[in-house]
Amino acid sequence: MFLHILKYELKGGLRSKDLIIWLILFPILLGTVFKVGFGSIYEQTEKFSSIPVAVVEESENPAFRQVLENIQSADKPFLKVSFVDKEKAEKLLDDGDAEGIIFSGEELRLTVKEKGLRETMLKSFIEQYSVREKIAMDAINTAPEKAQEVISALTSETVSSCTEIPVTQGNPDVYAQYFYNLIAMVAIFGCITGMTVTVRRQADLSALGARSCCSPVPKSISVLASLAGSFVLQTVCMLICVTFLAFVLKVDFGDRLWLVYPTAVLGGILGVSFGFFVGSVARVSEKVKTAILMTTSMLLCFLSGLMMGNMKSVVAEKAPWFNNINPVAVISDSFYCLNIYEDYDRYITKLITMFVITAIFIILGILSSRRKKYASI
Repeated sequence: MFLHILKYELKGGLRSKDLIIWLILFPILLGTVFKVGFGSIYEQTEKFSSIPVAVVEESENPAFRQVLENIQSADKPFLKVSFVDKEKAEKLLDDGDAEGIIFSGEELRLTVKEKGLRETMLKSFIEQYSVREKIAMDAINTAPEKAQEVISALTSETVSSCTEIPVTQGNPDVYAQYFYNLIAMVAIFGCITGMTVTVRRQADLSALGARSCCSPVPKSISVLASLAGSFVLQTVCMLICVTFLAFVLKVDFGDRLWLVYPTAVLGGILGVSFGFFVGSVARVSEKVKTAILMTTSMLLCFLSGLMMGNMKSVVAEKAPWFNNINPVAVISDSFYCLNIYEDYDRYITKLITMFVITAIFIILGILSSRRKKYASI
């Protein structure tokens, strides 16, 4: 009987327009909008790229030239160097093809068109090299026979100081948080399918509920089969959402995509259990239950940062405890921890929180459902 009910729950769910629109089409549309709106902001404004610079050699300085050549040979070079004459260098600077001009002679001089972060980085590079060069020249004057060794050490130190050291092996794009929240939104919207489990078991809300109450099938089996059907449908929706974001929109979830899928599925189960709990406890009509769930879901999404990226930080400052019990924030944080942190401690903590919240919703929902009695049907 369990499998029989499960089969018809799946059939009924697949025919549901709400499921297709809100759990499949809407996240695809919103994800596409996010990709168009945020997809290139990080690369254009925050992600580091090589600084184009023109170098004018007023006199021979083989050590400095060797340093620049070694910097350019790196996988992600700090500088993109063009060795040109003074006229060409000024033209590159005026046209915006170079951030600055380095005059290499007895002393290094830097000319920039305007002040900014990149120009400050160039100035810092010149100052650091000049200090190291002075130390190296003093060492050469003291021990001329070690000149080549000193020059090699100068080159190595300068190049190593200009090598990019990633803070994390994951995706540091701050705008990825919107996609984490999008998945969390799809997960919490599963509350609608969870609510239908109770509506179809309440005789005062639908004819189907009245027939279900008259059925000889034990209510526990009927509820568990319906819940299982909702879990399966929500799992399919979560898999479609993650697959679309990862392989169609090319959202970078880091190198642990294989863990993103089960995390999203668990989040979807949490969303269904949330709807099951509210549907079991609230003694109101189906429309009112739907309104309560949608309003609560959107409020939780807002507080987790779906509409405003810094909202989660504001909540963490004003009420730090709330992010730990907000299902949407917990789900999105699990993706963030999975992407950013090398260890799994924070990620496992989020998973445990999701398990606990899910268990509480399901247990309270079942207990509330068992207490409903009808004098007549």
